[in-house]
Amino acid sequence: MFDDTGLLLMELAGKGYCCSQIMVLLALDEMGRENPDLTRAAAGLCNGLGDCSGPCGVYTGASLVLGLYAGKGMDMEESDDKLPLMLEELREWFVAATEQYGGITCGAILDRECGQPDKKRCSGLLADTFAQLRTILADNGFDLSEGRDDA
Repeated sequence: MFDDTGLLLMELAGKGYCCSQIMVLLALDEMGRENPDLTRAAAGLCNGLGDCSGPCGVYTGASLVLGLYAGKGMDMEESDDKLPLMLEELREWFVAATEQYGGITCGAILDRECGQPDKKRCSGLLADTFAQLRTILADNGFDLSEGRDDA
């Protein structure tokens, strides 16, 4: 049985969003926000940065989400000091989670069958990574439903 996040993940994939966009859209949904500009920008991370040789869009999209909560976004604001540690924790976790596929690249995860996501591998990795993001953010004092104020 799928939870609400799993159902939303399937819905977004069915609408044609790539993995990096889905990670961002899941976070925006948690905050009750929409940001088409950010969603479009996340498309630049799709398919391992376009040719399957770069890092998986799940990983790069998850990194974007950490930046969404803890990065600098305005002149009068600073990045949270915890951001580098959260990014490192995500990297370590993602490397371990994808070890079974032989690496963190889109091509490794898809067994060099680039172009179409593997429904089982990619959906599982998306759901597991989003759950890990929730843990990392919560452990570092961030409320997923809040995000940062634009004020």
